[in-house]
Amino acid sequence: MDSHPGSLGSVPQIDPRASVFDAATAVRPAADGGLTADLDPGWDVGPGILNGGYLLAVTARAALAGSPHPHPVAVSASFLRATAPGPVTLTVLPGTAGRTVAHSSVVLAGAAGPTLTAQVTTAALTDERPLYSACPPPAATPVEHCLPATDDGTHAHPMPEVGLRTRVHTRLDPETAGWVRGEPSSDPVVRAWVRLADGREPDPLALLLFADVLPPTGWATGRFGWAPTVQLQALVRAVPAPGWCLVEARAGEVAGGWLDEDYRIWDATGRLVAQSRQLARTPRA
Repeated sequence: MDSHPGSLGSVPQIDPRASVFDAATAVRPAADGGLTADLDPGWDVGPGILNGGYLLAVTARAALAGSPHPHPVAVSASFLRATAPGPVTLTVLPGTAGRTVAHSSVVLAGAAGPTLTAQVTTAALTDERPLYSACPPPAATPVEHCLPATDDGTHAHPMPEVGLRTRVHTRLDPETAGWVRGEPSSDPVVRAWVRLADGREPDPLALLLFADVLPPTGWATGRFGWAPTVQLQALVRAVPAPGWCLVEARAGEVAGGWLDEDYRIWDATGRLVAQSRQLARTPRA
C-alpha cells in the first residue's frame, strides 16, 4: 500500500519539509535515546492549549518511530493536564510485537512533567472495502453548500479565533449548525467536512487529528465554551482516499458535568476510515 496517496510510505517520519502538518508532528531522536518534538502553537484550541487530536498524531509518530509496522490503528490517551506549545520529550516503552501488530506505551512530557500518556497499537492498514459495515455515511450537505467554521461576520455566536481552524479547513453542515444562526438544537450533534489546509491528503495520522477536530457537541445545543478532554480513544480502520473527509460527532449522555462524544469519519468514497470516543468535561463558559 505504499503507493496509495493516503499511506505513510511517502511521508518521512521526521522530515519537516513534507507539509505543515508533518513539520508540526515531527519527532527527533534525543541524545539519551528517547525522542523530542517541538509542539507547534498553530494547532491550539485556546490560549496555550493544544488540540487533542494533534497531540494524538505526535504521540503516534513517536510510537511508529520504533515500530515494525507503518500505521497507527488504535490509540488510547489520557490527558493529565492541558499541553502547551514548545519542546517536549516522548518516552516510548515497547510492548509485544509480532508480524501483524505491535504495542507500545508513550509518555509525552513538557518542562513541568507529563501531560499525556497513551497506549498505541500499530499495524498495516489497507484501503480495501469492508466485508460488513453498520455505519454508512449520513446524508450530509455537499461541501460546497456548507458553512465555514471561521467567523465570516454572519455567525450569531462569535467563533473563537484558534489556530486549529486555520490549519484544518472545516465546513459545517447547516443541518447540524443551527447554533451558528442563533438557532441551537436539542441534539448534541456536529457534522462537517474537513481536510488539511496545506493541501496534504489525509492518511492514518491525519485521521487521528480529525478524531478530535470539531467544535464541542455542546455548542450544537447552545452550551458554548471549552470542553476539556480527559480520555480519548481512536481507531483507524483504513487508509483514506484523497479528498475531503466527513466527520460526525455525537454526544450520548451529558450529565453531572461530563459528556461523551462518539466520532465517525468517512473518506471521500464514503468508506468508514476512523472512529473515536472521548470523555470530556462539559463546556466552561
